[in-house]
Amino acid sequence: MRGAWAEAVALDYLLGRGYRLLGKNRRTPFGEVDLLMEKEGVYVVVEVKQRASAAFGTPLEALTPKKVARLLQSARFLLGRDDLPVRLEAVLVWGTPGAFRLEHLVLEV
Repeated sequence: MRGAWAEAVALDYLLGRGYRLLGKNRRTPFGEVDLLMEKEGVYVVVEVKQRASAAFGTPLEALTPKKVARLLQSARFLLGRDDLPVRLEAVLVWGTPGAFRLEHLVLEV
């Protein structure tokens, strides 16, 4: 798995900020959830996007409205309900394992 290192970096980052891991790489009929987390009573679906360079677009450009809608559907599927507080977030990782930077975003839905 090519982006496994980026998911590990994102997970460490989020755990260091008080998030609690509930699951990773969870498949649903709507797609895969990279990280399912919880923070302060809110379930958080985290999409991790990594790019070594902008040659094929930025990590943010990969988060299309269709992808965001599928993430929300996946969250509802995993939680088994649609009345729980859910937030969608993204951790964008720029670079390679030896030299990278992170950007953490809350996605509007």
